[in-house]
Amino acid sequence: MTTELPGAAAAYVRWINHHAASAFIALFADSAVVNDVGREFRDLDAIKEWSEKEIFAPLVTLKVIGVADRGAETVLTTRVEGNFDRTGLPDPVIINHAIRADAGRIVSLTCRLAVERHES
Repeated sequence: MTTELPGAAAAYVRWINHHAASAFIALFADSAVVNDVGREFRDLDAIKEWSEKEIFAPLVTLKVIGVADRGAETVLTTRVEGNFDRTGLPDPVIINHAIRADAGRIVSLTCRLAVERHES
């Protein structure tokens, strides 16, 4: 596991935490695909609509608690805070964000709840 974030992953966290919707959308390639817990969003218009509703309206912030470099993919494990409906979600909300980038722009983003680990 590494602690430094590569360019696109660092910008992804920065623009979410600064609530900078325009800069966030500019991170994505024109043909990017987002898969958010099984829901798929293709193209910038769909990604913009998704991010406005799911990230920026509820003022989501991310605290990075883990980073894994998996070759072409960077996986960020984050604690997620914000004004969103937490019904049915674990506390704290921990999400893995698998980011694939090309030439500094995100081409693929997959967000999934992190698997809980029970320590004895």
